[in-house]
Amino acid sequence: MLLKQEAENPQITYNSNKMNSIDALKELLYKIADDQLIIGHRNSEWTGLGPILEEDIAFSSMAQDKIGQSEHIYNLLHQLGEADADTVAFTRNSAQFHSSQFVELPIGDYSFSLIRHFLFDFAEYLRFESLKSSAYEPLAQVSKKFFGEIKYHTMHANTWVNQLGKGNEESHTKMQDSLNYAWNYALGMFEQGPAEDLLISENIFIGEKALQDVWLGTITPLLTQSNLTIPAQENWKPIFGGRFGKHSQHLQPLLEEMTEVYSIDPSADW
Repeated sequence: MLLKQEAENPQITYNSNKMNSIDALKELLYKIADDQLIIGHRNSEWTGLGPILEEDIAFSSMAQDKIGQSEHIYNLLHQLGEADADTVAFTRNSAQFHSSQFVELPIGDYSFSLIRHFLFDFAEYLRFESLKSSAYEPLAQVSKKFFGEIKYHTMHANTWVNQLGKGNEESHTKMQDSLNYAWNYALGMFEQGPAEDLLISENIFIGEKALQDVWLGTITPLLTQSNLTIPAQENWKPIFGGRFGKHSQHLQPLLEEMTEVYSIDPSADW
């Protein structure tokens, strides 16, 4: 089993020396799917609360995309011997999730949700772009399938970040403050897996460090165009741990809310 639970420490543990490429692949798939599932549910909390009707609909639609994409990745895990998508999505506790802490944070002010949307979706866009040429063909096919949806998400994010970053003093200040707060959490998306070298050597995935470098090269000029500035590098302190089951106090209550219907009727379809 990829997931190992210890009585004294329920968080995810690994013995990287004993991991093979299938174990490493499962870890990669879990963190992709868990990120999508959690941020999908977080963004769905804007339904009925968006600042304008168009944005209410847009955030709801993109949240639905994310949750649908997560189901497809969970199905890949099922093909590799893990439990079915419903079981994996709705029966684990927070310590068993591989999602970054970034995606589990409450939606906060709309400026924060927009900045998270921007930072996360560009990371996901570039992740899936690299995975389109993955040597693991089922993952390559899924990446190609969802690439168009994710590209739209980045366009939406960039449009609003640019508009509000270059808006009036209040909107610019809120966007910059949200970027400053989100930054170290966002860097946590690129926490390296325990056997990432296997994925790189087998051309399954380019690796988190390479992905982060591409991400920085992509978002920095876009933020500059929006009159926003990323924090100085000496202040970068990535908030890691999520990939190994270490989460904030926000995730477990969200999971309990997400799984309420499934807990009542496990036969219900999602």
